[in-house]
Amino acid sequence: MLNQEELAQLMEARHPDAFSVLGLRQHGPDWWLHTLLPGASAVTLLAQPGGQAIAPLQCLGDSGVWAIDLGPDTPPTDYRLQVRWPGPAGEPPVEQLLDDPYRFGLLLGELDLWLLAEGRHLRPWECLGAHPITLEGVAGTRFAVWAPNARHVSVVGDFNHWDGRRHPMRLRREAGLWEIFLPGVAAGALYKFEVLGADGSRLQKADPFALRAELRPATASVVQGLPAHRPMAPERARANQFDQPISIYEVHLGSWRKQDGWRWLSYRELADTLVPYARDLGFTHLELLPVSEHPFDGSWGYQPIGLFAPTSRFGSPEDFQYFVDAAHAAGLGVILDWVPAHFPSDAHGLARFDGTHLYEYADPREGFHQDWNTLIYNFGRLEVRNFLVGNALYWLERFGIDGLRVDAVASMLYRDYSRQPGQWIPNRHGGRENLEAIEFLRWMNHTVGVQRPGAITLAEESTAFPGVSRPPSADLQGGGLGFHYKWNMGWMHDTLHYLQHNPVHRRHHQGQITFSMVYAFDENFVLPLSHDEVVHGKGSLLAKMPGDRWQQLANLRACYGYMWTHPGKKLLFMGCEFAQGHEWQHEQSLDWRLLEQPEHAGMQRLVRDLNLSYRAHPELHELDHDPAGFEWLSHEDASQSVIAFVRRSRSGAPLVVVCNFTPVPRPAYRLGLPQAGAWRVLINTDQALYGGSDHPVDPGPVEALPMHHRAQSIALNLPPLACIVLAPSA
Repeated sequence: MLNQEELAQLMEARHPDAFSVLGLRQHGPDWWLHTLLPGASAVTLLAQPGGQAIAPLQCLGDSGVWAIDLGPDTPPTDYRLQVRWPGPAGEPPVEQLLDDPYRFGLLLGELDLWLLAEGRHLRPWECLGAHPITLEGVAGTRFAVWAPNARHVSVVGDFNHWDGRRHPMRLRREAGLWEIFLPGVAAGALYKFEVLGADGSRLQKADPFALRAELRPATASVVQGLPAHRPMAPERARANQFDQPISIYEVHLGSWRKQDGWRWLSYRELADTLVPYARDLGFTHLELLPVSEHPFDGSWGYQPIGLFAPTSRFGSPEDFQYFVDAAHAAGLGVILDWVPAHFPSDAHGLARFDGTHLYEYADPREGFHQDWNTLIYNFGRLEVRNFLVGNALYWLERFGIDGLRVDAVASMLYRDYSRQPGQWIPNRHGGRENLEAIEFLRWMNHTVGVQRPGAITLAEESTAFPGVSRPPSADLQGGGLGFHYKWNMGWMHDTLHYLQHNPVHRRHHQGQITFSMVYAFDENFVLPLSHDEVVHGKGSLLAKMPGDRWQQLANLRACYGYMWTHPGKKLLFMGCEFAQGHEWQHEQSLDWRLLEQPEHAGMQRLVRDLNLSYRAHPELHELDHDPAGFEWLSHEDASQSVIAFVRRSRSGAPLVVVCNFTPVPRPAYRLGLPQAGAWRVLINTDQALYGGSDHPVDPGPVEALPMHHRAQSIALNLPPLACIVLAPSA
């Protein structure tokens, strides 16, 4: 029989070990059954199979605990409870048959517990969270959550009236995990964890491992089965390799296009519209701004709370899988923006999850991100690293994602990032590097490389940190960070700054357009013109360009020609392919009406042709990360703002690129060529079909006139504000 203190603890949802007193337990010589059913009016014990009534239970005082003394004989462990609940006013009582959650034994195995406690479980999402299962012939859901410092944890949901007294969980102390199997709870049920924190606070938390979540502003988790494992097809792995053409279309799913001008497209609608659009424009990959569940639309997904749940804004996890499968069927890889750097402080999220700083650094000088008012993961805690590494592997293995673009890597690498002196804590050596974050990134990239060969990781990293895309040492304590690719933020800044100058002044800034080749092969680079360049008052790419409308469009066409021929993989944000005039707004659809205007349709056509040429000519991609794939012809003609260079394939075959960054035609421009023979124009960004002036290029015959340290040259009429690509005639 329970004493008054135990009854009070159960009824106040603060009992430290409910499994020690609920269900069948022996007290002295007799077996007792206790069950916690606040609000019930009658409870009867039924034997299984057959459901014969054994005896009614008695309510202990005015508590919600019901009990029966079964005597000294060993009782049946396979039993059910028939529960009568008072009906609504004027209605008859409601009868319900229940399996008792407290008759089931331990759920998680010793190996899983050991690996989780060590922070070395590769797939923690298989253990933690909510998983529909059948246990001892009973269908239900297994719940498990990491909250090592909590005094009490229970599952609340629409199946128990969100009553934290009803389903207290069992603590597996060796790993700090709480678990319970709830019979009858099926996929689609809403739930949270009610946590009595170490500090005495009572919290309702969404499941960190939830595979699905409610649509904001609701914040509950949703029981959802695990997606099936998705092997990586050889052709998808091949498409990610360094010698392949990689041209990425970056997309915010909520604003790419809106139905009727206001409604989000669903994942399935996007599969039927976005996927063929990107395919037909010649892109090789889609990159999606974060799709993990997030509470605030204005964060664009960069402040996620449900890292394992595709946002419900656009449909279910099955719908998202449909989208990924459609992209793969169209020959497109899918890259997800992934955010392990920080998380929001919303009350239902990870912040002070068990009443302590569990996921975040405790000291705000380490754990609070001043730029975004968010919290920083405690990268020194193995369980937190395990949570994040497991999440990376989850998207790759369970949705077949081809790569992860890791956001805000620079903010992870440095303890003084965006902080003034005195606002940060040095590392154990007195330096500014976050050694724990560096170890985490190496471990994450190593795990992805070993467990999901063929998938890629890409770093948004804006500093000169060495070896971002170089492999770590064998012990993961040195060497590079292990990313496959790094965004070339220097190229982006220098190129846009150069092009923002009035062309008459560009002669004084020639170094901005050529400096990128000094370090072009230090890392495996992606050239990004991303969403960050067209928000927060920066204006659109088109608006950055100087001059009248024609010159703005011509400048942007020349920019794209230069980008697609420069060493490095390519990334372009949505809307930039047709030169959207205003900066991106996440609440609004792209301005698709612009395609009714020939100059914008021409820009879109140019991007398509650049993609197709880039993919068709190995000279433009095969040696992207090898100095043998590039050589200057001319980088010193600052007076005319002209540059010229050669791109080569592994076989040595050349293409010649020449860019005129002034609005002045350059007739009979003498251009040295790497080989004799006839040459043809492959790309001319000034063509009329792209919206250009169609200024005649008229390449003359190759002559034995030395130029640019070459034995032969050609006289070329350079159009204004244009990029020309020449190929040897077959």
